[in-house]
Amino acid sequence: MAQLLEAAASVFCTTGYTAASTNAIAREAGVSPGTLYQFFPNKEAIAIELGDRLMHEMRDAYGEALAPVDPATPLEEAVAAAVDRFIDFNCRHPVFFTLMHGPDVPGRMAEQHDALHATLIARVEALLGPFLPDTPAADVRRTAQVCVGIYKAGLELVLAHEGAEREAYVRELKNVLVRYLAPLIVD
Repeated sequence: MAQLLEAAASVFCTTGYTAASTNAIAREAGVSPGTLYQFFPNKEAIAIELGDRLMHEMRDAYGEALAPVDPATPLEEAVAAAVDRFIDFNCRHPVFFTLMHGPDVPGRMAEQHDALHATLIARVEALLGPFLPDTPAADVRRTAQVCVGIYKAGLELVLAHEGAEREAYVRELKNVLVRYLAPLIVD
């Protein structure tokens, strides 16, 4: 089963979810289509199982990346810690971005993604709260949504590059977030 999920991740990243086929996944896994069908009735079931596993792991990553931060922590350090953990997860699992942000999110994964996104926004709000103590809740929420939007846009650029160029995009993403947040932070 793990072999099939790994193969599916590779195929989904290469072709996208819609263009992927169970035959391509079986071929990538080095098994017959019949073997694949013993575990999964169709590619949507494969994507949902893969997505469920990655969602669980991503929730754990959110917990680590967005653990409460001492307001005395320099902004650059707090942003770097969160961004590095999220980037690490997405670079280890590029299929997560493919399945969650592609134009053809399969089945119930769209609902799961929406719930995960709402949780992420709430966690970013909680992280920002100590840095923005006198800011109205609606403004903190808006700031959290903008931060997540900036991160998602930057993530797409990060994943499209490798090596030193990828590192350069990660630095740029951190710089954008710090420069956005710095004027808002109460000293």
